[in-house]
Amino acid sequence: MTGIERLHEITARLRDPQTGCPWDRVQTLETLKPCVLEETYELLAAMDDPSDRDNHIEELGDVLLQVMFQAVMAEQEGAFTFDDVANAVADKLVRRHPHVFGDVDAKDPAAVLRNWERIKQTEHRKDPERSALDGIPATLPSLLKARRTLEKAKRIGYEEKLPEVEIKGDPGEFLLAAVKAIAEAGVDSEAALEKAVKAYAGRFRAFEASKRER
Repeated sequence: MTGIERLHEITARLRDPQTGCPWDRVQTLETLKPCVLEETYELLAAMDDPSDRDNHIEELGDVLLQVMFQAVMAEQEGAFTFDDVANAVADKLVRRHPHVFGDVDAKDPAAVLRNWERIKQTEHRKDPERSALDGIPATLPSLLKARRTLEKAKRIGYEEKLPEVEIKGDPGEFLLAAVKAIAEAGVDSEAALEKAVKAYAGRFRAFEASKRER
């Protein structure tokens, strides 16, 4: 029995309606959200110290459990299985790496990302109004959302001229000083950045719409 097969068997037993664990049996997608979030942050912490092999393995396992747990829940409802999840992501990896599994040329990481976004857009052609930004979760912290928005826009070929900023010294210290200055000005930096990202995203979506029209 492989590790995945053993994990599936144990998880299914925990979820058994008659003989399973009382806690595991009553979990729902809603109640699992905090667990997924917490385990993700714990894995991020473990990734900061990969030399701690045992902790890295444990935290990867906790995230894998969240995937398996939801797959078993879906399996019990007749919706899908863990194999469906694994095959779906395997298919996507093959589809979005034609430079490895096909004859497309991609000489550098930037070309790979451009191809990735182009293929992703073709996958969603059934929704002509879909934006490259639609995959960015609205609940992301504004700083991470800003980075992902700028990255995705750049891959599509959109680069807007923003105010120039010269970073001196440690970037983290620079960012901390910027937050301090914004706070001293009586502004909520999280809300301000959220507003700016939303406005930038709006301009980018207008750019996408004009491209579709052309």
